[in-house]
Amino acid sequence: MGSYSIKEIEHLTGIKAHTLRIWEQRYKIIRPKRTETNIRYYSDDDLKLVLNITLLNKHGHRIGTISKMSFNEIEAKVGNLEHTEARFELHINNLTTSMIEMNEEKFEKIMATNILQNGFETTMRKIVYPFLERIGIMWITNNINPAQEHFISNLIRQKIIVAIDGQIVKEDSDTLHFVLYLPEGEQHELGLLFLCYLLKTRNHKVTYLGCNVPVNDLISVIKLRKPDYIYSIFTTFPSKNQVVQYIENLSEVLPETTTLLISGRRALLKREQFKDNIVVFEKTEDIFDFIDKGVLPDII
Repeated sequence: MGSYSIKEIEHLTGIKAHTLRIWEQRYKIIRPKRTETNIRYYSDDDLKLVLNITLLNKHGHRIGTISKMSFNEIEAKVGNLEHTEARFELHINNLTTSMIEMNEEKFEKIMATNILQNGFETTMRKIVYPFLERIGIMWITNNINPAQEHFISNLIRQKIIVAIDGQIVKEDSDTLHFVLYLPEGEQHELGLLFLCYLLKTRNHKVTYLGCNVPVNDLISVIKLRKPDYIYSIFTTFPSKNQVVQYIENLSEVLPETTTLLISGRRALLKREQFKDNIVVFEKTEDIFDFIDKGVLPDII
């Protein structure tokens, strides 16, 4: 059972703590529990309720009206939302609850319905990716345990791998070669796997090395394969003190025709120090734009 502070509820739902207090005090719509020292905390059910209230409020329902509804009535109203973006947000919320409850049947129903209606790529980009960002917040704030995170990550991983297996690349003059990897210490590869899927659907060749790759092994692959691009995500590794040296060492061994593409928190720290054959993506949408349109951000 999760226990969330008002600040954590704010991060997870996008509703300011001040607004949450108004909802509680004026409308009595939320009833958080309190510690012995009178500090508010919220349960998993409270989180679900706030997510549903937020969704209804965002799509035209007044808080005063919502406050008169029962929990079941609120859920029914949410289920009847027709706006496309509202539906996506609803499915993100439902994925969150499927993770908290460790409910595989609910996860499968959400994924199967959306893949059938919207296709795999749209499901990933509009639902799963925003959901993974939410997981990141929950992980940082210690509101999911490793079992919950592994449970949902492995279910998503299975879906992506099946989708990748269904892609056949027929090389032509427009086909580019990408090496995808994560450095030693980086274990979360869902974003990398999805990128592999996207590249293959665009008829690009991918050498997928996965996570926790030693730099010397990567260099051996680069020398052997001479790819057009190498892509990696630096979230927690290398360390703040090592990231510049790591990237400098790697850039020195790149063939002249190879560009290193990187994203993640660590990549953004020291990007002004990187050489011309290094490109930093600030956000996920940037790498999508590059794949779809060939648009690179400014090379730092």
